[in-house]
Amino acid sequence: MLRPAKPDNESERLAALRATRLLDTPREQAFDDLVKLATSVSGTAMGAVTLVDEDRQWFKARQGFDLMETPREESFCAHAILEPQRLMLVEDTLQDTRFAGHPAVTGELGVRFYAGIPLLDGDGMALGSLCVFDSRPGTLSEAQADALRALARQAAHLIELRGATRALDRHMRDRDWYEQQLAQYSDLLEQQNADLAEQTRTDPLTGLPNRRAFTVALGAAIERADREGLPLSVALLDLDHFKTINDVNGHAEGDRVLAEVATLLKSHFAAAGMAARYGGEEFAVLMPDTALDQARLQCEFLRQGIAVLPVGIVVSGSLGVAQYRPGETAGEAIARADEALYRAKRGGRDRVEAAD
Repeated sequence: MLRPAKPDNESERLAALRATRLLDTPREQAFDDLVKLATSVSGTAMGAVTLVDEDRQWFKARQGFDLMETPREESFCAHAILEPQRLMLVEDTLQDTRFAGHPAVTGELGVRFYAGIPLLDGDGMALGSLCVFDSRPGTLSEAQADALRALARQAAHLIELRGATRALDRHMRDRDWYEQQLAQYSDLLEQQNADLAEQTRTDPLTGLPNRRAFTVALGAAIERADREGLPLSVALLDLDHFKTINDVNGHAEGDRVLAEVATLLKSHFAAAGMAARYGGEEFAVLMPDTALDQARLQCEFLRQGIAVLPVGIVVSGSLGVAQYRPGETAGEAIARADEALYRAKRGGRDRVEAAD
């Protein structure tokens, strides 16, 4: 195991860290939410917001493990802060000489994958990192790496805002000034919370709503359909032989195909309805006020549009569509659309099947 060196500006860095007054403070939902989002984006089991103190690494937020702190000499993040402007990516710790025999690798956590982005204050001091890690080797797509960088910036902003809040406390006697500053910071926090909420609802690669956002929208649509007695249909789209597209053309080309399909879905359902990335190469479509026959026709138009996408390779899609039955759950409606999708696949793919 290679013990991490200390930055050339270590004394200034430690002074900046102590000035935040975050060390040994209670857990906060805002930081916990950032870690949950980071692990969701990266697909890892564990993650943390860390602060690298003089002799220890302390966890302001954590997910997937129970440690409160570790010695600095055993800290992955102490390595990460040595290059403040870069994401540190370790795809397999067993292949990295810095971490051979590392307690986090050989011990109970069994860390095999690590990615960490330094948290920089306004002066560029690396206070710690936002990191994700897992017990299996892995990597990050460019979209995942960009999302983690954005979340690290949000974590750094939260730290800065806490410092600003303490500064405001020193000016409480001047009520007008205090209220003006508080309003500005409240607006900033509201905007950041809105940005975070948007990230939790949006797929970073395609820009479509993600599965979580689709589930919420479907629940609301079912309530409206039950209340007003209106039809409602849902569809699932799966790109045919997508693994072959990735294997033959590369994952970058596969990502381009997904982005083009997303653009088609946005235009196809811009006037009414909602399309979301449901997972991998699968998309979901919500069609309110639409009975089964019309929904199937819309899906047929969509299937034809996918076949003529200007991507330079053959792309097709299979679709299953179902009309919501009053009284059934959202999961039951999706399950019937999924059954229809599998009939489309078994029937030769590049086709639309409707649920009974």
